[in-house]
Amino acid sequence: MELVGKNIGYALTGSFCTFRTTIKEMENLVKIGANVFPIMSFNSYSLDTKFGKAEDFIEEIENLTGNKIIHTIQTAEPIGPKKMFDILIVAPCSGNTMARLSYDIIDTPVAMAVKSHLRNDRPVVIGISTNNGLSGAAENIGRLLNRKNYYFVPFTQDNPITKPRSIVCDFRLLQKTVEYALDGEQIEPILV
Repeated sequence: MELVGKNIGYALTGSFCTFRTTIKEMENLVKIGANVFPIMSFNSYSLDTKFGKAEDFIEEIENLTGNKIIHTIQTAEPIGPKKMFDILIVAPCSGNTMARLSYDIIDTPVAMAVKSHLRNDRPVVIGISTNNGLSGAAENIGRLLNRKNYYFVPFTQDNPITKPRSIVCDFRLLQKTVEYALDGEQIEPILV
């Protein structure tokens, strides 16, 4: 599937340790000619962490994509009615966000973006990054794996020695996952 000219929503949630990697993948999509529209959760838009300042990430992402970040529930709601995106990526997708999506709790900009986008029967790509993927979040991952229009970037254990329940997607497979999802297919294998 050719991604040139595709309108891609790209949402970031609070797994701050992967921001550098996910921004690089966002840049790759822009370089191949996709139109990328950034979305950020409340926390990813407002919190400074040891991984960087929120305002620096905001400036970098808006400069990279040429689009203002959607960061409120009100600005995310029109995504579906306006049919803004061909596909929506949530990467990194934290365990907290997966729980919201799994239980249909729509109280953040990213959850609203996904809900609104799904009303058009279009694909959502999940790039997991969570410290509890093999514990508390496992149930939510399973639930989303069995829902229509959700596609997962293949993932693996992050660090099985010091973080035995942590999983993270292989960001290098994000673009390929998007291509498959636009054709209605889950890239395999999911576990790498």
